[in-house]
This record gives sequence, structure tokens and C-alpha cells, in this order.
Amino acid sequence: MSGPPIRVRRTFTQAEFDRFAELSGDDNPIHVDPAFSAATRFGRTVAHGMLLYSALWGLIRRSFPGAVQDSQDLMFPSPTYAGDPMRLEIDVLDRPADGVLDLAVRVVAERDGAVTLDGRTRIRLPQGGTV
Repeated sequence: MSGPPIRVRRTFTQAEFDRFAELSGDDNPIHVDPAFSAATRFGRTVAHGMLLYSALWGLIRRSFPGAVQDSQDLMFPSPTYAGDPMRLEIDVLDRPADGVLDLAVRVVAERDGAVTLDGRTRIRLPQGGTV
């Protein structure tokens, strides 16, 4: 629609999973306990979904300074593992009103193309903000 696609490579670490658990209070062992996680269907720890979206939100704010989020709709179809190279993706889908953008947001595993976060968010740009 407007502007080039945004693509950034990022590798999340176990230390980030642990720190996010500490900050959020979500210390589910699937995120922070490698021994526990090894016995699950995932086989190792997986990222908190909102850690992934927080990384995307930071990228949105760097790409669209002053943006405010109106809504989000997110799904997490596959796990994100510590140490795996990922690609954060943002695409402008629509401009439904002046200063409003609908964005597609995704996190994709570089190893096999699995989408680990798939969603949309609507943002409002500051008065006079442009894309």
C-alpha cells in the first residue's frame, strides 16, 4: 500500500526469555525451564508471545515515530526458540483514514519459514505524521 516492507533479523536468547518472565510475571516453565521444556512437545523453551510482539512494537515505533496503537489481533501458530534466527516483518496493508494505518505483523523463522507470530495492528500517527 504505502512504504516499503520492513524486515529485520533478530535472534532471541534464553536470557531475554528469562528477563521477560521476570518483568511480566509470566514464569511458565515452558519459557524459562530448559529441563521442563525438554519433556514437552516443543523439546526446548519457547518465547512468550508478547515478547515477540513487544519486539515488533519497538520496530513499529522506530519506523513510525509517535505512533499509537488502536488495536491488535495476534496468533502464534508455531514456537519461537531461543537461539534461532528470526525475521520480524511489518507491511502496510491499508490506510482506512487520514493518519491511520493497518499493518500486517509477522515473526518468521529463517530456518524453515515457519510463521511464529501472525497478526494485524492498527496504528494512529501523530498529527501531521506521514508515511
